[in-house]
Amino acid sequence: MSIAERVDALPDPGIKPVPPEHRVLSGFDLAVLWGDLGVGLLVLVTGAYLVPALGFAQALVAIVLGSIVGVALLALGASAGADYGVPTMVLFRPVLGVRGSWVPSALNALQLVGWTAVELWAISFVADEVAQTTLGFSARWLWLGVAAVFVTALALWGPVGVARVWLKRFGAWVTASICVAVSVLVLTSDGIGAALGAAGTGGYPTFGPALDLVIAMPVSWLPLVADYTRFARGPRGAWMGTSAGYLLANVWLYSLGAMLVLGAGATPSPDGIAAGVLALAGGSIAGALFLVGLLAGETDGAFADVYSGAVSLQNVWPRLSQRSLVVAVAVAGTVLAAWLTMDRYIAFLLLIGSVFVPLFGLLAARNLSSRRSIEVPELYGKGAYWYDGGVRLAAFAPWIAGVLVFHWVAPTGPSWWIDLVTGVAGTPLSEKWGWLSASIPAFLVSFTLALLVRERPSRSEPRSAAV
Repeated sequence: MSIAERVDALPDPGIKPVPPEHRVLSGFDLAVLWGDLGVGLLVLVTGAYLVPALGFAQALVAIVLGSIVGVALLALGASAGADYGVPTMVLFRPVLGVRGSWVPSALNALQLVGWTAVELWAISFVADEVAQTTLGFSARWLWLGVAAVFVTALALWGPVGVARVWLKRFGAWVTASICVAVSVLVLTSDGIGAALGAAGTGGYPTFGPALDLVIAMPVSWLPLVADYTRFARGPRGAWMGTSAGYLLANVWLYSLGAMLVLGAGATPSPDGIAAGVLALAGGSIAGALFLVGLLAGETDGAFADVYSGAVSLQNVWPRLSQRSLVVAVAVAGTVLAAWLTMDRYIAFLLLIGSVFVPLFGLLAARNLSSRRSIEVPELYGKGAYWYDGGVRLAAFAPWIAGVLVFHWVAPTGPSWWIDLVTGVAGTPLSEKWGWLSASIPAFLVSFTLALLVRERPSRSEPRSAAV
């Protein structure tokens, strides 16, 4: 039986613990998976957003520091998923209660519909740029539909098949080769040395918000990471594979996005990055092929958004068919893709960070407490993690406090919310001190307060069937 046939024979566990015999992903498998998920047009776009306001040297410091912070949090979730064999949102049942975990599950499903839309939006714009360059016609809606169908098919296949067959054998290596070629082109372009050595022009983002933009990318994967590492052979391989793969990709692609602005005149948007890559390649067929390779990498990110959106919804409604939920998330993301703009994407990225950075402060605090071990059978009924009516209300206070601290430093979101925050708290701290990141103090506040909240497992509730 071939690897592909063995992968197809593995049943999907839904949100139940993955049996040991089905935990087949090695550390290298996960390095390939997370390295590929860290490569994409949107990472280039966000890296491009850092310059020329910051000079390249200062941007690179933000990229490296932000990547280390974000990937450290990502590895925490990766290790926990491999430890217990359960998806990320189920890991929050001991922290927030069985029903309390529905809150981050719903928020995660919403952000993953949003991410699906962002990925498909970027893919459709770049595919249309390629079509106009090579074929002489524009058909963005056609490319949006084609991408949506392909992404849905990958999500229905599942993470083990995508990681061990599609990415490990083909997809990840094509994407990596394209990134190497583009990196060589930009580093050998005329005037690149002077451009990389120039000082920043000032304006937004300053160093602190730039750090938040870098941290936000790995943090956006935090609510998903255990959905994949639950299939890992062990926590050590999950930690090392996830850390190595994503850290390398994040530093590389953020830096490459900044260099495309400075060395190829790209602008921070999907079509702007596409134009920069085509300019580097002299508008040739080779440039179009580079973009097609990057599009392949972007579809893998969209697959993960669709698959994990379905898994998060299953944490709330475990009896619903995962395949039906995959299709529902993909359809919703495709419809939303028609509405997005670049400004909305940046605000969306920061808003994700403001919610999920402090949430993982709670998980980190629990992992360091004396009650680190999770009793897996208790996750699926009215047992120790049921608390009061299924919700551990006390744990929400540190999370909310962390979110408020993030917005005190750097309010983000709808204009009415920014007006409300600045009206109550005054000038954002990130405007007073341009070096200040919102992510780090938000995490530290939620982490510290969570350590002070005593965990009192339910003892009076009778156990019942899985919830």
